[in-house]
Amino acid sequence: MQNLLPEPPATQLPADAEADKAFAEAAATGTAAAYKTVAAAYPAYSAAWGALAADALAAGEPVTAYAYARTGYHRGLDALRRNGWKGHGPIPWAHVPNQGFLRCLHTLSQAAAEIGEADEAARCAQFLRDSDPAAADALS
Repeated sequence: MQNLLPEPPATQLPADAEADKAFAEAAATGTAAAYKTVAAAYPAYSAAWGALAADALAAGEPVTAYAYARTGYHRGLDALRRNGWKGHGPIPWAHVPNQGFLRCLHTLSQAAAEIGEADEAARCAQFLRDSDPAAADALS
C-alpha cells in the first residue's frame, strides 16, 4: 500500500560560522580539552558534544560518552525544533550542519548499548536510520 500523504520537508540546521571555525581549530589539535573549550563557548553546537562523546567512548568511558552524547542530542533536538522539525521527517546527513546532531545520536546509541540500555540503543539507532539512512551507513 502506498502512502499518499506527503513526507515532511527535510530539516536543515543553519550553519554557525564562529562555532564551525572554533571546532575546526579544536579538531586540528585533536584534544578533548580543545573540544571542551568549544562546547563551553558554544553549548548549543552539537558537533563539539559529539566529538567529546566519541573520544570518551574510544577511551573506554561509556558513561561519560553517554552524558556528552545526550547533551549534544538534546541541544540538537532544540535546534531542529527551532528550525521547523515536527518530531519526524528527514534530517539529511549531506547537510553538514546536521552532522553534529546525527553523530550525537549515533554515539548515544553506542554508549547506551555499552551501559546495558538496549532499548535506548535500539531506539537511537532506528531514529538515526529514519533521519537519513546515509547517516547510519556513514557512521557505522
